[in-house]
Amino acid sequence: MYPEANQGHGVTADMGERWWYCLKHMRVEPDEGCPNKHRMGPYPSREAAAAALQTADERNEAWRKADREWDEDDEDD
Repeated sequence: MYPEANQGHGVTADMGERWWYCLKHMRVEPDEGCPNKHRMGPYPSREAAAAALQTADERNEAWRKADREWDEDDEDD
């Protein structure tokens, strides 16, 4: 996972306990769970993994806003 995409919810430096959000079952899972192709993460806590969809939605909206602003800057040139 890219470091900038992990802001505040990424893997801890010691690679200790990690949690995932399973998109197949729509639930939080520990390391032992579904294949990673069905999961988002890893996250450093169960709570962060539970918020995975909300976090992704917030990031997507921020990126859409940045794209709109970028496009508007291009139109001004």
